[in-house]
Amino acid sequence: MKTNDYVKYLTQTVVKYIDQPKDVRVKMKQERKEEKASFLFRWFGILPYAFMGSLKRKGK
Repeated sequence: MKTNDYVKYLTQTVVKYIDQPKDVRVKMKQERKEEKASFLFRWFGILPYAFMGSLKRKGK
């Protein structure tokens, strides 16, 4: 991809984003935030959840 094509793509993306109403942008940002996995899962996989689950079962 040439530099000119990249600048054109970047400009189109920015203009598309700016043309959206603010409430749509806020809604999209919130959806992306909710989609994201939690910190423990992203960094350590399923092990912390298994450990916490076993501790909860022992406590009951």
